[in-house]
Amino acid sequence: MEYLTLFGESFLNTLFWTWNSITLQIPWYTNYFWGLIIISLVVWRMEILFPWRKNQAMFRKDFWLDAFYMFFNFFLFSIFISGFYQVVAKLFQSIGVEMSSISLLQLEEISWPIQLLIFFVLQDFVQWFTHTLLHRIPLLWNFHKVHHSVKEMGFAAHLRYHWMENILYKPLKTLAIILLGGFEPEQAYIIHFITIALGHLNHSNIKLTYGPLKYIINNPVMHLYHHAYHLPEAKNGVNYGISLSIWDYLFRTNYVPEESGTIDLGFKGEEEFPKDFVSQNLYGFSNKD
Repeated sequence: MEYLTLFGESFLNTLFWTWNSITLQIPWYTNYFWGLIIISLVVWRMEILFPWRKNQAMFRKDFWLDAFYMFFNFFLFSIFISGFYQVVAKLFQSIGVEMSSISLLQLEEISWPIQLLIFFVLQDFVQWFTHTLLHRIPLLWNFHKVHHSVKEMGFAAHLRYHWMENILYKPLKTLAIILLGGFEPEQAYIIHFITIALGHLNHSNIKLTYGPLKYIINNPVMHLYHHAYHLPEAKNGVNYGISLSIWDYLFRTNYVPEESGTIDLGFKGEEEFPKDFVSQNLYGFSNKD
């Protein structure tokens, strides 16, 4: 009963937090709902004004499907799953596993700019590593196909992914926080908005490379090839970077042969992949490679 109560309280807290965000009762700098909308509108406007692929429509293929995925994954599913993570944390505490017992670093003892930098880099590496698993483990790839079913890239494709990816990403990202002493910097909302903006840009119809910084920061040119239909032989994927590209250069998974932006996107066998939201989210449970 204790765990059921904890689950319910966490669910309601997340629900109310989301509603308070929508109704502007949350401070602007931590208002993720309207922050997502503003970032989306800004990047979409940039796509319209400075399109990389000139013949791509303003409302590209699957624009509205991707927009629905964006709000579903970022808010609706988060509400439903929030209680689950609280229950898991409580279970670990019940067997004597405390965050401080496996932490490697106490972030609160460091100045906040360094806190944010360490938090950002560690979280990004965990996501890069998780992303490689999504491509290299057949079971996980069947879920990740949702993201790679995009045929025309645009900002909203950033958050088009199967909800099962949240199940995998969240525990590993939480582990990263535990290794940092269970401490998330007070200013973590800065990292949140930076990563959302970079993710939107990386999936956008805008040609950006950032010059020499391309070896550190992920960019739309590099990420487009992550979605390429035709990949180099003997590779399960390339350019796994989320916000940072440095991991791909360090582990030699980088690949950008040219920068025209006119390549075919998708994956082999996509002809059989469903086109609607419900069928796409059932696909990974009934199909095996």
